[in-house]
Amino acid sequence: MTHYWYHLTAFLIATLTVLWVTPRVKKFGLKRGLVDKPGGRKIHKRPMVRLGGVAIFMGAMVALLVVWWTGGFGIQSPQKEYELWGVVIGGLAFFLIGLADDLLTLPAITRLIAQLTVAAMVWQAGVQIDFLTIPGMGLISLQDWISLPITVIWLVGMANAINMIDGLDGLAAGVSGIAASVMLVVTLFMGQPAAALIAAALAGACLGFLRYNFNPAQIFMGDGGAYFMGFTLAGVGIIGFVKSVTTVAVLLPYIILAVPILDIFTVVVDRLRRGKSPFAADKRHLHHRLLQAGLSQRLAVLFIYSLTLWAGTLALAVSNMPSGWGYAIAATVLLSFTGWQVWKTAKQS
Repeated sequence: MTHYWYHLTAFLIATLTVLWVTPRVKKFGLKRGLVDKPGGRKIHKRPMVRLGGVAIFMGAMVALLVVWWTGGFGIQSPQKEYELWGVVIGGLAFFLIGLADDLLTLPAITRLIAQLTVAAMVWQAGVQIDFLTIPGMGLISLQDWISLPITVIWLVGMANAINMIDGLDGLAAGVSGIAASVMLVVTLFMGQPAAALIAAALAGACLGFLRYNFNPAQIFMGDGGAYFMGFTLAGVGIIGFVKSVTTVAVLLPYIILAVPILDIFTVVVDRLRRGKSPFAADKRHLHHRLLQAGLSQRLAVLFIYSLTLWAGTLALAVSNMPSGWGYAIAATVLLSFTGWQVWKTAKQS
């Protein structure tokens, strides 16, 4: 079995597991009253089970355990296998933090301290941002005292960025699924099959969950699912790209995840500018602004999907992947079409 079969196996097992587990999680949540009630900033009109992250997590973990059992974790160097486990176990910890919040409603500071602690432990395990690209200076090697805070901010920031965009049916799962799929393709192209295994499992889990989460959603993922997806994407970005000592590779995760990165950055800066807490909930995210412009949930989500896909194809292009610029041009056409639909709808509202 070549390593490409391991990736296909991980993707399919994750998808099938999520498709099987999600209805059962929904049934359990309804029976126990573990639902997210409408009101306030929330858009849904009826109580929704918010434990879908359990299915996403189980799908990815079952896929990775099967691949590990069949020897798939050994397709690269022992060091890569060590980093792989760092991302997997860190993902488990972030999922549990989110699940605890879904069940117990933890204070924001408690969640943040737990996330920072886990991220620091993952850094210690070898999942580290060792290089940065600085304009005019090229690739800069980082000392540990700089690498640690930058890595922790990246891991914790991406987990919360995905959680923050989880405001419309199918948005976070779709954006994460697209980003994970792009990471799968690029990591394979760049000779990073270990990182690609996690990307494959996450992509399959996210896209499988859309069967029940796309508008009109039957179940929500909750903080457990969002934290798991965001952390895992950030972890793959480190072990799959940043560990590659090339200027282009170091930039790729930030290009692929540009949409959630820019969303959380602009919202947090805006909150601080207005003297608000960066953790204070509001309706200033991109998806909120699109709804305020008169777009339907589906059109808003599809537009953000097209933005995410466009950013991903730019990563394909700059990584010098064959036909990468062709994919980027096709994605630009798609983005132009959805953008025109957005402009037309907003103008009519």
